[in-house]
Amino acid sequence: MPIKLPETLPAFDVLTREGVMVMSDTAAARQDIRPLRIGLLNLMPKKIQTETQFARLIGATPLQIELSLIRMTEHETKNTAAEHMAEFYRPFSEVKSERFDGLIITGAPVEHLDYSDVTYWDELTEVFDWTQTHVHQTFGVCWGGMAMLWHFHGVPKHMLTAKAFGCFRHRTLVPTSPYLRGFSDDVLIPVSRWTELRQSDIDKVTGLRTLIASDEVGPCLIEDPAHRALMILNHFEYDSTTLKEEYDRDVKAGKAIDVPLNYYPENDPAKLPLNRWRSHAHLLYGSWINQIYQTTPYDIARIGQ
Repeated sequence: MPIKLPETLPAFDVLTREGVMVMSDTAAARQDIRPLRIGLLNLMPKKIQTETQFARLIGATPLQIELSLIRMTEHETKNTAAEHMAEFYRPFSEVKSERFDGLIITGAPVEHLDYSDVTYWDELTEVFDWTQTHVHQTFGVCWGGMAMLWHFHGVPKHMLTAKAFGCFRHRTLVPTSPYLRGFSDDVLIPVSRWTELRQSDIDKVTGLRTLIASDEVGPCLIEDPAHRALMILNHFEYDSTTLKEEYDRDVKAGKAIDVPLNYYPENDPAKLPLNRWRSHAHLLYGSWINQIYQTTPYDIARIGQ
């Protein structure tokens, strides 16, 4: 089954060209099934790029997915056209009475700030609490995942002396996890962040379990069963050239930036990077969708009960 997207959303044409099954609202209405309702709270500046990346992953399963794009109510983005936001996004204040089978909360370029200094922090904590009554499964990504762990458990983030930037080898710690079906023992994952979580802090919290970790950049995928949540600190969703775009942007701006590790062939930025994480990205998000499908109530009104 495909992912249901508005035909005018840029991701519709991009994913159609890639061979991802997408379906318009009109076509979806003809199918007598209940699609999984997945919300994407998109905190990233480049909204269109981010929504396409996640739609690509959650739209690759055999299930019909209805994707809802959500934004913070008062926060106005400066990097995406107002027309796009008005047409495709709804503020949290408008969706808080609704229920979702799944919610993805993206990262945000605010990791240098204390959580309480983020302008939309109060509303975001409301979102976190709302997931416990209105969302079946939540997936926090990078800063979004760190923020969830801070809100629910007080797990602190720590500033790094240098940016963790590149593709890093990770170990699958719990191969029997239903979220890691088909995973290799050794996984390459893109990383781009100035902060980290430490396993010693995670170990202090009863119930948290680290599923994937790296000797170089620490814990990556953390499960929080009590809050029906996964948190991933790194970026399986990245396109092949996302790290390249970040690197080129900083070079053009004259910023001190290292070449992303283990990314370019022969460490040469003049060469086109190869995507070596795509298959595991689909495995992880496909397994997340499958777990939602296996456990969510058919009557969506029962979510949270």
